Parts: sequence; structure tokens; C-alpha cells
Amino acid sequence: MANKPLVILLFISIFLPLCFSLPLLQVSPFAFLNDLQGCKKGDHVNGISKLKNFFHYYGYLNHRINVTGHLIEADFDDTFDDFLESAIKTYQQYFHLNPTGLLDVETISQLATPRCGVPDIINGTTSRMLSEHDNDNDSEHDHHHHHLPHAVSHYAFFPGRRRWPSTKYRLTYAFLPGTRADAKAPVARAFATWARNTHFKFSLATNYRRADLKIGFYGGNHGDGYPFDGPGGTLAHAFAPTDGRFHYDSTEKWAVGAVKGRYDLQTVALHEIGHLLGLGHSNVRNAIMYPYIKSGTTKGLNADDIKGIKVLYNRR
Repeated sequence: MANKPLVILLFISIFLPLCFSLPLLQVSPFAFLNDLQGCKKGDHVNGISKLKNFFHYYGYLNHRINVTGHLIEADFDDTFDDFLESAIKTYQQYFHLNPTGLLDVETISQLATPRCGVPDIINGTTSRMLSEHDNDNDSEHDHHHHHLPHAVSHYAFFPGRRRWPSTKYRLTYAFLPGTRADAKAPVARAFATWARNTHFKFSLATNYRRADLKIGFYGGNHGDGYPFDGPGGTLAHAFAPTDGRFHYDSTEKWAVGAVKGRYDLQTVALHEIGHLLGLGHSNVRNAIMYPYIKSGTTKGLNADDIKGIKVLYNRR
């Protein structure tokens, strides 16, 4: 009997440090890309299927929508085939990389950067989000483009040119009860920035359920069909008008301002509010609507973002 406390102490000393160290061992959702550098057509490598699902999700490969309107995972294998090569080339073209179809250093680096969880191409390789050269009808009926429709760099819209009705320019926003306190001022500043550059007026509502725009922090599968993937993957996402939902990934390292190794709450809010108003992703690197966001940096609206929102709402 006298030995029992010693056994218990040994158990605690051996296993508790192990338990508490587990969170430090978290691996980025994009870590699988490390094994794919240098891969080319014909190769069969573990992780290729994950890359195919990545391209599928973001609109570059066999993009389909299920009956509920949510993105679905396809049954992909680990073979580097013609479809993957084509998807890589389209991705490279979109982000101004050399369109070789190879998984070179630059492409892997781009793929591995944390980003917004909204797809770059919606409704398949067939119709990229509307550009200023497209019209409303194109978004519904353009089913023939495999590559990007224009070799220009600028903003884009959601298919159908989804936007708030002209009579609805006063929008209320509210935070999910329990939202971290340090996020509220940065989000308010982001709304103020958009208000200065658009016809919209934003006001904080006290009733979360009745607000036009709803902001909250969520982790993993949180019921909207677009689960978060843990630290270092997708940072946030938001829905096109007039849905109004904007979600941060609660597992990411957030900060107010430019803090090394962390993501600026206001910069991400600026990006996601752009989606709430109807902007899709831009492939202008300096635009706030560019889908990739670097840690330790801040960013504001770019001329491309302002022009995009004015074109969307037919304002000069």
C-alpha cells in the first residue's frame, strides 16, 4: 500500500507533460504539400489526392455542387493525371506564376500559405466569378471556358452578380455572444473603412439574430457546410449577399495589428466584409480581396477593391 502514492506520482510525472505538450505538435493542414514538391504528371505519390481535393474545393478541378448547394469532396486518387496538371496550370495562371503544370517551389509555397476559405472559382472551371468584362447572363450560361476567361488582373463577383438591393444600404452587424472582446474594435474599423468607400452605412446591433451581418469565431465543423481545418489553413470565410454570415477560425493565432506569427483581425475583416458585400476574390496581390493573407502584416483597401465595389453597385 505504501508504494501507491509513488506509482501515482510517477504516472503523473511521465504522462502529464506528454498530454500538455500535444497542442504544440499540431501540424498545418497544408503540411502534406511538403512531400509533393517536384511532382509531375505520371507520378503516384501519397498526398496527391489531398491536393486534388484542395483544387476541387477552390474551384480548379472537377468542381461540383451537391443538392444542398454545398461543396462536396470527390473520390480522388494519388495519381498525378492530366486533370491535375490542368488544374495546376489554371491555378498558376490565376496567381501569376509560370503555368508549367509542375509542382515547383513557387507553386508549393503559394499553395501552403494560409488563406480565405471562399473558393476562387465558383460553378466550376466553366465560369469564374464575374469580371468587369462579363455581364449578368454570362454568369448563368457560360459553360465553355476551361481557363480563366480574361488574362487581366482584377476584382471579381459571385455568379449571378449577387449584391444587396439598392434600397438596402443601411446594414446592421452583430457579434455572436461570447465573441472575443479584442475583435470588436478591429471589425468596427473595417466596417468604417468600407463605409468611407461605398454607399453603405453600418451600425452595431444589439440583437444578434436580427442583424443583417453576423460575425463569430468557430472551430472545425460548425454547421454551415464549410468546416475549418485547424491552425495554418483557412483563416476565415464569409457568404455572398444577402446571407450575412462571417466566420473567423477560432483556432488561428489572432492579433490586433501586425504581430509576428499572428493574423491581423482587421485585415481579415476587411477581406471578409468584401465578400459580404458581393466581391469575390481578386488576383491583384495588393488588393484586400486577394485570397492569401500573410501573418505579421496589415493591409488596407486597394484601388482594385474600390473599383470592384463601385462597378458591382453601378456607382462612379
